[in-house]
Amino acid sequence: MLTMTETASTKVKELIEAEGNPELVLRVAVRPGGCSGLSYEMFFDTDVTAEDIAAEQGGIRVVTDPASDQYLTGASLDYKDGLQGAGFTINNPNVSRTCGCGQSFS
Repeated sequence: MLTMTETASTKVKELIEAEGNPELVLRVAVRPGGCSGLSYEMFFDTDVTAEDIAAEQGGIRVVTDPASDQYLTGASLDYKDGLQGAGFTINNPNVSRTCGCGQSFS
């Protein structure tokens, strides 16, 4: 299962509060696509199935599907906010290569 840094948890909490729906969970998925073969997808969701793998981290419920979870084991989600821009990043020790744009991996 993916873990989250405290900074990422705080930012996700802020975004969920801004949505105004406390039932939202953070879904992280790995999908086919991109120039290296796979890409990450993150979005808020309310549809959690019995097959989903869920964990609570920093007060946030994080959900992955079983196929994505195999790629995300040991990975961590972080949030950076600086002069070069702001955004979420996934640090994944399972990645063997990434594309030049940094949007996909294999």
